[in-house]
Amino acid sequence: MDSHLPTSAELESLWVEKYGRPESKKGLLARRWQHRYFLPADVYEALVVGLVRDGDRWLDVGGGEGIFPHNPASEKKLVARCARVVAVDPSDNIHNNRSAHETVQSLVEDYHPQEPFNLVTMRMVVEHVPDPGSFVNALARLVKPGGVAVIFTVGLWSPVTVISRVMPFRFHHAIKQHFWGSDPEGTFPTHYRMNTRASLRRQFESAGFSEQLFARTDDLSVFAGLKGLNRLDLFTWRAFKALGMPYPERNVLAVYRRNDTGA
Repeated sequence: MDSHLPTSAELESLWVEKYGRPESKKGLLARRWQHRYFLPADVYEALVVGLVRDGDRWLDVGGGEGIFPHNPASEKKLVARCARVVAVDPSDNIHNNRSAHETVQSLVEDYHPQEPFNLVTMRMVVEHVPDPGSFVNALARLVKPGGVAVIFTVGLWSPVTVISRVMPFRFHHAIKQHFWGSDPEGTFPTHYRMNTRASLRRQFESAGFSEQLFARTDDLSVFAGLKGLNRLDLFTWRAFKALGMPYPERNVLAVYRRNDTGA
């Protein structure tokens, strides 16, 4: 598996499959296409598309109601290429997952399949992990030597994460619902113990993995529902890029390969 950030062509291809032809779009999607801005979720999905190989065994941790919850077209194609796709999640949401070949309501630490996997994906999962050591050791057991684990999570020092860290948990859903229209069943306690490059590398390398990719992806989703602020956000993002400065709100995307020698 070749781990690289998706190219512009790969991102545009996924965008069209996910959202449709750009010339037919108006509003938010048209603005994003005009600026060639791709959501962190778009980048993550395009990365996974490039990693899946025919006949793979794929484990999605925290699969919830779907592996690509807003991109069923790409998800269906990828699942069809795999020999086995399993979604594991301790939440009751897993019973609504209709895309995986098998769903298991369980913590990943308690999941013991008969065979390991070529690919394990974790989309907005590791920020909820209270014990990183046990979690990553379970991944070392579940990933074949040479297989990869993909992490997509929030950045520890992004403004929204900082606010979330100091805000009592009981207010989290109200904020998520206001900005993103999220369901209360999709709001879980957070710990943020694996949300920096250093913490991820420390945990994964100690369990027998090597870092193949680490990137930060700009997240302009906070004001997606507010037209004026969204326009301002896009132009601010363009200004940051022109000045060579990192955009403040960023997600983390990382890939770790299981060493042949194990942990």
